[in-house]
Amino acid sequence: MNRHPVVKIGLLGLGTVGSGVVKMLENHPEALLERSGNDVEITKILVRDLDKQRAVDVPRERLTQNVAEIIQDPEIDIIIEVMGGEEETKQIVLAALEQGKHVVTANKDLIALHGAELSRIAEENGVELHYEAAVAGAIPILRALRQSMAADQIVEVMGIVNGTTNYILSKMTGEGASYDEVLAEAQMLGYAEADPYADVSGLDAARKMAILASIAFHRPVALADVAIQGIEKITQEKIAAARAQGGVIKLIGRAQRVGADVLVSVGPMVLSNDHPLALVNDSYNAVHVRGEALGEAMFYGRGAGMMPTASAVVGDLLAVLRSPQMAQGHAELRLAGVLR
Repeated sequence: MNRHPVVKIGLLGLGTVGSGVVKMLENHPEALLERSGNDVEITKILVRDLDKQRAVDVPRERLTQNVAEIIQDPEIDIIIEVMGGEEETKQIVLAALEQGKHVVTANKDLIALHGAELSRIAEENGVELHYEAAVAGAIPILRALRQSMAADQIVEVMGIVNGTTNYILSKMTGEGASYDEVLAEAQMLGYAEADPYADVSGLDAARKMAILASIAFHRPVALADVAIQGIEKITQEKIAAARAQGGVIKLIGRAQRVGADVLVSVGPMVLSNDHPLALVNDSYNAVHVRGEALGEAMFYGRGAGMMPTASAVVGDLLAVLRSPQMAQGHAELRLAGVLR
């Protein structure tokens, strides 16, 4: 008999982030065992193309194009969703939660639009739903707001939560290049998508701020509640005007408590050069928090990329493995004589 519980995982998606998750779990299994008391095994992976070349080598028998093989498998305890999408993905995640499976997701669209509903279904079914990677990559801001700052009254959360726009504005400021020139360079380097609308319009940052505000202020904040402005109209003339004022332009997401209301916005803002966020450049993200007891704190790091995002996903996986729900399941297995 196995001395340690083996937790079986279904992985939805084997793109950039999914490959990073596989690498982390394969490269450091002893660390996960030490920190959680569990062995983990990815038993099935949902992919669109069984024959596609990927960044990791996975036995073909673990791959499937049929999501039901994962959702309906009674031996799979946890679903990791990194395939993206919204409505179809929502139905898959709902089905997983209703089947009693814990879910970890990096899907900001899903959480921004349906997070309240999914959290309710998770609670009703006694399972965990985690989505740290949906906001700022490897930066553990949601966990800090939920745990370390839970007793405080948060006054304001503001941050740079989109690496693409921060890269563009940093290059425009530092090199004097035009918006169109830097956008083309960002696309060539892979920082920006072929269709960059979600990033440059502020929509991506708005989705993340809706999630952040919901956690920070303990109330649902819908995407429709976020005032949004992008960076498409930022010119060298505006950057020069900001510089003359002793400042720099950044795309800032901001959530403030104003009386009984919470105001959330995303848009270009002139920050004084001595503001902590003014020093955050290139594709880095940072979130600045102000609380009544805390005062000020800032969280800084890579907001995207294979391994930073995978790190946040595996951090959420570890939180699930340590959860009371998992411990209860293991206790029942021990009583049944399955585990020592």
